[in-house]
Amino acid sequence: MNTTVHPASNYSCFSINKPPFLKSSIAAVQYSSTFAALGLTSNLIAFIVLLKSFQRVQSRSRSFFLIFLGGLVVTDFMGLLVTGSIVISFYITQFSWPDIDPYCHFCNFMGMSMVFYGLSPLLLGATMAIERFIGINRPFARSTSMPKSRTVSMVLMVWLIAGCIALLPLVGLGSYHLQMPGSWCFFNISSEGYDMAFSLIFSLVGLISIAVSFLLNTVSVITLIRVCCGQDRSQRRRDHEVEMMVQLILIMLIASICWCPLLIFIAQTVLSGKSLQVKYLLLWLRFATCNQVLDPWVYILFRRAVFQRVYPRFGSSRGSIMTLYPSFRDTVRRFTRSSLGSNLGSDQTEEKEDSNVRPEPASKPPPASL
Repeated sequence: MNTTVHPASNYSCFSINKPPFLKSSIAAVQYSSTFAALGLTSNLIAFIVLLKSFQRVQSRSRSFFLIFLGGLVVTDFMGLLVTGSIVISFYITQFSWPDIDPYCHFCNFMGMSMVFYGLSPLLLGATMAIERFIGINRPFARSTSMPKSRTVSMVLMVWLIAGCIALLPLVGLGSYHLQMPGSWCFFNISSEGYDMAFSLIFSLVGLISIAVSFLLNTVSVITLIRVCCGQDRSQRRRDHEVEMMVQLILIMLIASICWCPLLIFIAQTVLSGKSLQVKYLLLWLRFATCNQVLDPWVYILFRRAVFQRVYPRFGSSRGSIMTLYPSFRDTVRRFTRSSLGSNLGSDQTEEKEDSNVRPEPASKPPPASL
């Protein structure tokens, strides 16, 4: 008696979680559609806001930071567009993966997309933390004449690194598989062989990126507080520095809250040798995808222009503590004088870039006629 074997049975992406799965509910379709639409709209608004800010910006350090933010917005937008389109198409059509993708090309593409668009924001966050650390703590190490194309090259390099990691399962280090409930593909989270190695690579790269961001951002914030409390000059430049650091800290916090549960869960699963608990994988994966929706609202809401519209006196109330308490101001200056030597030169250099209008020297009054 002849038995027909489905072509997909010869390929590894269907060997662990074999379709067909249970049909998805209407609630899953509505959730995925609403989530994708909200994320795409948020990132599109954020991109428009960043584009307008980039056209008006005069500070070189601020323009570098906006390029990184633009790369992050593009990454989040494309990640939602690519993966969301596949998931929603599955929920609407209920297509059979083995029938439309017998050779696992489509499944491998989605698995690569999940890894690439997952690691890229974390790596970009660490790169932004490094750039701000150098700009605040080592101002002379970064040339003031560095072209903006170099920042674009750094964003492209981050994408290249994330892309190379996503390609590892295609060369034998790990493997992509169809995951329950059958709407998506991801790498096999297992404690065996190359699957364990790739699972640890993905988890450790993400956790190290978050740790680097936390460490460097903490140092940068401490240095920025010392600089702002130590002198009263070039306040406008420091406002830009504070704005960038607030946005960067919020990006780091959102990434940590959204991604750490999934990354830690993957590491614990492969190191303990326990079987994969699908319900927790789906739960922490949804937490991780929230990062792509929450990130753009950092750029939309946490800007000085927004604060000044909500609280008009925000711009005029700066430095009130230093003005009201001169003794405290002198104490802070003496305490931080030793740490300001390498930063004051940068303040004077970039102050010229941040403002086109310099205060005119007070003209002497004409002598009174006798």
